Amino acid sequence: MKTALTELAGVRHPVVQTGMGWVAGPRLVSATAEAGGLGILASATMTFDELAAAVKETKARTANPFGVNLRADAGDAARRVDLLIEEGVCVASFALAPKRDLITKLKDHGVVVLPSVGAARHAEKVAAWGADAVVVQGGEGGGHTGGVATTLLLPSVLDAVDIPVVAAGGFFDGRGLAAALAYGAAGIAMGTRFLLTRESTVPDAVKQAYLDHDLNGTVVTRKVDGMPHRVLRTELVDALERSGWVTGLARAVANAARFRRLSGLSWPALVREGVRMRRGGDRGWAQVLMAANTPMLLRAGLVEGDRAAGVLASGQVVGLLRDLPPVAGLIEAIVADAEAILRRLGDGCCA
Repeated sequence: MKTALTELAGVRHPVVQTGMGWVAGPRLVSATAEAGGLGILASATMTFDELAAAVKETKARTANPFGVNLRADAGDAARRVDLLIEEGVCVASFALAPKRDLITKLKDHGVVVLPSVGAARHAEKVAAWGADAVVVQGGEGGGHTGGVATTLLLPSVLDAVDIPVVAAGGFFDGRGLAAALAYGAAGIAMGTRFLLTRESTVPDAVKQAYLDHDLNGTVVTRKVDGMPHRVLRTELVDALERSGWVTGLARAVANAARFRRLSGLSWPALVREGVRMRRGGDRGWAQVLMAANTPMLLRAGLVEGDRAAGVLASGQVVGLLRDLPPVAGLIEAIVADAEAILRRLGDGCCA
């Protein structure tokens, strides 16, 4: 199945595995690449040395193209860009709009630039700066998300830019891929569906907790880090929703200390990163401090398997998932079903 995405990234299938923190490591990314999709390493929760090791491990596992997700506001973003160039990584994705100079440098070295956006105006900005394509995530998506559904956000972005657009938020099967292509998208990106696969390193008990939830099993909360964040509805999340700002800030201070120890950052470096976050967006200082909650709360659930102390990011699509397929089987089934649907439509089944 050839689309603008497959041609751009050099992959066989227009299916992207998103760069989920603590989840999208070498095992999952290489499995996606081997199956013909575009796997993306999550580097936001890695130190620079950990990212370098993860890239080398992924390259040892697969010779196929893969990508790395970068934080555009990270203090060492430029150094990480240099690493991708040196290692010949094919795609650089960004959760926040990368600076124009980073886009230029990556493109000059043949790296495909694929930012994620949540509004048409954001797509227009990065397209004008030279981004090769964009991922647009509707409100159904997990993690940090907006309030506009994919069915409305996707066409608004498609109308706004003339670069390939990848649809995210609510996708899990061939019907979704066929629908996205019918809209005019170049492919789909999925997070929760890939989290719930055999190659995902998320603990089995946590995977089962995901599978036990229905379509009402997620909630968008601001109590994790001050930004809209779609997560599984758990006792911890309910407690966070009931807690006051003082309690939330106290928890954030403790988590900032834990994250500093885990990442190896000094307190001055952590403060400098907070200043960059404050200048780079519309966050207040309380939100910047609360952002320390995100990596540690997600790590507790997704790595340590502590559902009582961890937060589990999830898209609404979790309510439709009931199995843990291998990545190769998942991608093959999605593409085969989408092709069959498009053939039936092309044969005039709806005439």
